[in-house]
Amino acid sequence: MTFRPNFIELMWGQPDPNLLAVDAMRRASANAFDRWGAQALHYGFFNGPGPLIEWLQARIQAHEHMAVSEHEILITGGNSLGFDQLLTLHTQPSDVVFVESPTYYIAINILRDHPNLTLMPVPANENGILVEVLHERITQAKHAGKRPRLLYCVPTFNNPQGTSLSPERRLALVQLAAAEGLIIVEDDVYRELNYDSDAPPSLWAIAKQHGIGHCVARLGSFAKSLAPGLRLGYMTAAPDLIARIADGGVIFSGGGNNHMAAMQVAAFCQNGDFDTNVAHLRNTYRARRDAMLRALDTYLPHCRYIKPAGGYFVWVECPPYVDTSKLLSKAEAQGMSYVPGTKFYTDGSGNNKLRLAFSLYEPAVLMEGVRRLGVALQYFLEDAQ
Repeated sequence: MTFRPNFIELMWGQPDPNLLAVDAMRRASANAFDRWGAQALHYGFFNGPGPLIEWLQARIQAHEHMAVSEHEILITGGNSLGFDQLLTLHTQPSDVVFVESPTYYIAINILRDHPNLTLMPVPANENGILVEVLHERITQAKHAGKRPRLLYCVPTFNNPQGTSLSPERRLALVQLAAAEGLIIVEDDVYRELNYDSDAPPSLWAIAKQHGIGHCVARLGSFAKSLAPGLRLGYMTAAPDLIARIADGGVIFSGGGNNHMAAMQVAAFCQNGDFDTNVAHLRNTYRARRDAMLRALDTYLPHCRYIKPAGGYFVWVECPPYVDTSKLLSKAEAQGMSYVPGTKFYTDGSGNNKLRLAFSLYEPAVLMEGVRRLGVALQYFLEDAQ
């Protein structure tokens, strides 16, 4: 990453480098070699190293109150790679992939790397994706002679909205997917970063509890809870779905994803450092979120926002006559940046919306960044008159 001088880059959904657990990871790296020696540097097991899978099994048992077998877990090279592998191995040309709207804009880029797929947006509100609209879109796709195959969504502390799918919709969504033969790709990257209450049950856990676990592939990650440079995550899904990826050529040729990083993280977690690190991140990001919300109340009183209960982002809705793509140049002239709302839609919607990230800076800098945005918005409104 490069940062422009005197700029406050509220576009980046990145952790503050000062919050990364350098010392604990240094110890974990030494511990990995002390415990496993050359095995940490060799080819690994296709599903991932046993020590990390065992830790994940225990954590899922403790936090999601269910047993999970090693055959239901796959260590991935991060959520983006896991998503791409799902698309590569579980879709065919002309399949329909439904996309929660708005959604993580880089996921849209990954989907567009598979140009033979048909993308169909499904709207979401503050309570998450509209399940009844998804049902309508599935029917439309079938009538058009296409196969509905996947739904991509971020149901817990959504990027960009910061919202979570309601409990009623969670159950309805997995039941609809099971009935229609749809695979839900649940991007669960922000699960650990909850600020006001516990994260809701994952779609994967709900589906598994109801005996329909085959319809959800949950993508978890260490990018937000530990460090993005590890390029490490995990997938929980039905054994046959996991096996299809683990037996695929990419993993077969390399003996697992990012084996050395996975061994380091296994040592980090077994040392008890994971919970300590997550608690520190939660406290720090909660304070930063609250600072950004205070700044929005002060400097953008005519804009609406959704208070995020977790994650990295605040989703801001400006008055309908504000085009945030055009506002951006004025914001950058003031020395701050954000992501315009249109990035998060497949159809170019969201002209008057924008996403701000609060993860990278301390509270005083966040408040100054929002103040600069307020100045830019005032100039924009004056020019529009």
